[in-house]
Amino acid sequence: MSNLQPTGVPAQKQPLLSDDWAYILPMAVFLGITYLGATWPQYFAASYVVKTVLTAAVLLVLRKQYTRIAWHYWWLGAMLGVVSIMQWIALDKGVLAIWPNYPRVTGEPFNPFTAIHNRAWLYTFLAVRWMGPTLVVPFMEEFFWRDFAWRSIIAPNDFHLADIGEWDWKAFAIVTLLFASVHQQWITAIVWGATIAWLLYFTRSLGTCIIMHAVANFLLGAYVLHTGDWQYW
Repeated sequence: MSNLQPTGVPAQKQPLLSDDWAYILPMAVFLGITYLGATWPQYFAASYVVKTVLTAAVLLVLRKQYTRIAWHYWWLGAMLGVVSIMQWIALDKGVLAIWPNYPRVTGEPFNPFTAIHNRAWLYTFLAVRWMGPTLVVPFMEEFFWRDFAWRSIIAPNDFHLADIGEWDWKAFAIVTLLFASVHQQWITAIVWGATIAWLLYFTRSLGTCIIMHAVANFLLGAYVLHTGDWQYW
């Protein structure tokens, strides 16, 4: 059977989801399984692997519906990734360490070396736990926060009408605060979110934001594995 319309023009394949849902679904999958892992902590390691794999799969399946990524100024993203994670740890352990009401991890943080006894499963989890935030989370979060959410605030009827990195005070403030709201260290997250929001506006490059996010998460993983400061994982 021919795949041509009566005019002779090839029929375009319909997307699996609306563009709005293509951006929302990976975040929904990630946060939903995160909630399950927190509710049943005995399955935390398994839930983390599952949510990382499923989120990556959703991003790959829906990849054609996302904004085409530009990578100019990637070097600036890499530099700010280093600076921003140093800021995060230094601020959290410095000024905020003496703030009595600042939220901190309650209970004993998940330590994979004591919680996982099978060596193969331990190293599988560690690899996913380190590489997931480096290779999957930056795409998921930057597509959602600095692409979809930012542009939706500017053009709520159709986010495509707003440009990548188009300046808007409401978008800057709302996206930064909402981003911080899903992180326990919310003050450091506000500083971090404001930095990457400035980077988006300055470069108009989603890829640069992904690089900054990936470098920061990679270095945070290195810090955790080196120091055993599991509260950051």
